[in-house]
Amino acid sequence: MPEGKPVKESVVIHEKLMMPSDSNPSWRGGALELGAINGGSILYLIDNVAGLAAIRHCRTRVVTASIDRMDFLNPVHVGELLILRASVNYTGTKSLEVGVRVETENLNTGEVKKTGSAYLTFVAVDEFGRSIPVPPVIPETDEEKRRFEDGKRRKQERMEIVRLSKGKK
Repeated sequence: MPEGKPVKESVVIHEKLMMPSDSNPSWRGGALELGAINGGSILYLIDNVAGLAAIRHCRTRVVTASIDRMDFLNPVHVGELLILRASVNYTGTKSLEVGVRVETENLNTGEVKKTGSAYLTFVAVDEFGRSIPVPPVIPETDEEKRRFEDGKRRKQERMEIVRLSKGKK
């Protein structure tokens, strides 16, 4: 089993200015205008930043196994700064959960709003694509310990969903 690593070693923070090319076009009054940022663009960034946190923790290739539900709590607009914070919440034997918090900052006012959060599961793999053990995560703060326990519960829930989807009782 690989040596354990603290959560802080996996932290990735990514910021991106949202541009017109990231938005959904919409029609208003017969004219084309820029709408909210495309949710798929945000999901792409979430998967990338979570993958970086997983690689930083494992120091090997990882593949996305699942993305839990994503609710957009507030719209993201052109000209806002998208802020993504990712870190490892929980590790199993060959998989790990990465949590990503998504916020936006209005650069004119400084107002920061939570846009959403997501939990992604990654599997560490070798050069042949076979799963390999991941280093255990070592939660140090009370918040990290709570997120670890929540991640453990979510893993059990995911495993139950997979079991039921395969028709097993």
